[in-house]
Amino acid sequence: MTKVNVYVTLRESVVDPQGIAAKEALHSMGHDAVKNVRIGKLIELEVESNTVEADVTKMCDELLINKVIEDYRFEIEGE
Repeated sequence: MTKVNVYVTLRESVVDPQGIAAKEALHSMGHDAVKNVRIGKLIELEVESNTVEADVTKMCDELLINKVIEDYRFEIEGE
């Protein structure tokens, strides 16, 4: 079994309302050093396959991410 972490982020060209709200909240708490916040998500997979990289790429492209507004990268544990 191979553990894979998939990191999904909004593309730079996409406005991140959740990130804007978080930045404003941090500023209201006195954290003025924060200049930008982008919120993403982490998807943890456990995959049993001899072609993990190809399989995860296909899963992301077909279902796990919205290719119009999101980018992703993944790390295979142990590599």
